[in-house]
This record gives sequence, structure tokens and C-alpha cells, in this order.
Amino acid sequence: MNHYETVFILNPVLSETQIEETVKKFEDFLIKNGAKMVSKEDWGLKKLAYPIQHKKSGFYHLFEFQAPGEAIGPYELEFRRDERIMRFLTVKLDKHAIAWAEKRRDKLKAKA
Repeated sequence: MNHYETVFILNPVLSETQIEETVKKFEDFLIKNGAKMVSKEDWGLKKLAYPIQHKKSGFYHLFEFQAPGEAIGPYELEFRRDERIMRFLTVKLDKHAIAWAEKRRDKLKAKA
């Protein structure tokens, strides 16, 4: 099981329910394919550095999860097929990135 992190940007014209449905869809897809969710974060509506699909903002979400390597291909294919997703990036975390992500999560918990 490898450790991964995915950041994806949802279209800003979506309603709150559509956003929740989309996030749930991808979380369920991961779990169905043998992944274990480590953390989920909703970063909210943010301004984009440059327009994507003529939009100047988007809803950012982060998934951190452990999954077998063969689950990533179908997972990313699902992102490409969904028109609600404007951009996404999945990266495999090394031991240093995992430690940094844990520190970041701990800081967020301390603030809350």
C-alpha cells in the first residue's frame, strides 16, 4: 500500500449538495478499490492563478489516502470523465512528505 495525496478543483458554479455528492463519489470510489482514507480537507472557494474553463475560482479539496498502485489509474480516469472536476493532481508521498503531512494535520487539529 502506497501513500497518496490528491488535490482537486471543483467547478465554482456547483451547489453545496453537488459538491458534497462529487466528493463522496470519489471517496467511495477509492474505498471500493481497496484504499484507506487518511484525511479529507475542504479548502473552500479559492481564486485561481489563471482562468480554467473561463472560471476564475474553484472549490479545492484534498484527499490523503493509502491505496494499492493499480487503483490510481482508474481513479484518475474517473476524474477525467467527470465534468465537475476542473483540475486534479495525485502524488505519491515519500517518507518525508508523509511526516510533513502528519505535522500539518496536527497543526490543523490544534487550531480547531
